[in-house]
Amino acid sequence: MGTRERIPAAVTTGLGRGVAVALLAVVAFLGGVATTQLWPVHTQTRYFEADVSVQPRLDSTIELPTVVGDVIVTFRGPVPAPGLTGQVQVRDEVTDLLRSGRLRSADLQPDQVELRAAMDAGVREVAWKFAAGALGTSLLALLAYAVSRPRHAGHVVVASGVATALALAGPGGAAYLTYRTDRVSEFRATSLLSVVQTNMGILDDLDRKADQGAIYVTNLLALSDAVRQEFTPAAADQPEAARFLLVSDIHGMNQYPLMRQIIASEGIDAVIDTGDLLNFGQAREGELTGIYAGIESLGVPYVFVRGNHDAVSATDEGVLRRLARVPNVVLLEPTDGEFVRAEVNGVSISGFNDVRWFNQRSDDFGAEQQAAADAFREAAEGLEPTDLVLTHQPFAAHRVPAGAVTLHGHMHVQDVERNHVQLGSFTGGGLVNQFRLPPLTEEAREAAEEDPQTRGELEGHPYSFDILSVGEDCSISSLTRFGYRNLVSGRPQYDDVSIVNGRVLQPDPPEGRTCGRDLGLTVAPLASGPARGESRPADDAAVTTLP
Repeated sequence: MGTRERIPAAVTTGLGRGVAVALLAVVAFLGGVATTQLWPVHTQTRYFEADVSVQPRLDSTIELPTVVGDVIVTFRGPVPAPGLTGQVQVRDEVTDLLRSGRLRSADLQPDQVELRAAMDAGVREVAWKFAAGALGTSLLALLAYAVSRPRHAGHVVVASGVATALALAGPGGAAYLTYRTDRVSEFRATSLLSVVQTNMGILDDLDRKADQGAIYVTNLLALSDAVRQEFTPAAADQPEAARFLLVSDIHGMNQYPLMRQIIASEGIDAVIDTGDLLNFGQAREGELTGIYAGIESLGVPYVFVRGNHDAVSATDEGVLRRLARVPNVVLLEPTDGEFVRAEVNGVSISGFNDVRWFNQRSDDFGAEQQAAADAFREAAEGLEPTDLVLTHQPFAAHRVPAGAVTLHGHMHVQDVERNHVQLGSFTGGGLVNQFRLPPLTEEAREAAEEDPQTRGELEGHPYSFDILSVGEDCSISSLTRFGYRNLVSGRPQYDDVSIVNGRVLQPDPPEGRTCGRDLGLTVAPLASGPARGESRPADDAAVTTLP
């Protein structure tokens, strides 16, 4: 007698149905997971909000990824529970409250009652969304079978119900027994969050540390002036028409108290910023850190081009629109394709924005930068080159019209190559880049090693700034470069001071022009600038003088 004959038909039928139900339970579980990922559960406290979804893994872990590091909480339970992920962010209302002074950063921490209520509400919604997705998926999976075999419709309903119950009872019961505060086995933070977690005082009172740094940097400035007068007396004696503070890559760190001190002690006429004012491309980051108020407090023109960290998409101009509301800001490309020419004490300046944005991944970086430079060159065609041309990316800066000195940032380190000046980072790359954070993935590490345009983007660097001096004949007199470290920790450390002769940057100084502090600031569309051979704007009516 064969094996088939020894096993009753009812048994084989039951085994088959059991396997089918088990497979259907897996399908139902994956359907519930997919539902929470397609339609995440939104929960919030008074000042924070999160979008929560179930993950297709059984590791009893809650992950809270943020742009400055991840919080990972692991639980120990009787059986593994499905993982959860929550995208956490500050609510929009916080921006206005902080700016108006009605809310302090210390007030943002939710109390336990508020946090528990948000968690309970989120868990309930996750449960019913998961259940709805699981049931719907199992019904759809069996619908085709029911259509082909309508006599089995009753079996379909029963099987679907059993599969959904198994998909809910298993993961749901595990989550209920596991995700409790008394079952936390490990709390872990990564990247910048881990640094803050182990050095809780590092973020305290950054304004005070900036003021402390101002005293230190003032001593460097005094030393530099003494050395300059001793070893370059001709440059020191030449009458100055304009002094520019050159900064870049501030990356969301409010060090404007220090900048105010430099402006006051060095007689700065205007600040030039070549971009990456923020970290994550959202205008509200500048509100939270007080950057816009800091810029306005400087009391001198603030000339700006956007960097790749100052937008969240190819068409996003939110940061530019917010900066346009700051009275002393001059945007050289206030909107895509519209370029501006500024003159500070007779020194002409133009430039263009970076076309990249935060967290962009590009297959052809060079072509994008070439296109941006070409658009600027087309707009400037036939016009006398401005004395200074600003952009963020070095690749683009090397492709602008000849005859100008170009200023760019992005690399966080100072450099000079003929008439191309690479600015360092005024804040050492900001808090996100202070601690030599590695790229998050192996692919990112390899890309950073292979691409010289982005290498070093995530590494901490010295604080650095430059002072560009222009004489009354409109020629560059000198570029003085400063570098130091450790302002965040409150222990500034001297790095270096160097002076570059203006003839290195500008071998052929302009002729027949006069610059002076009585000329002030004018801003006009780039197209209204002088044609080659002319010495003044062709259309004076197009010029706007700013206060």
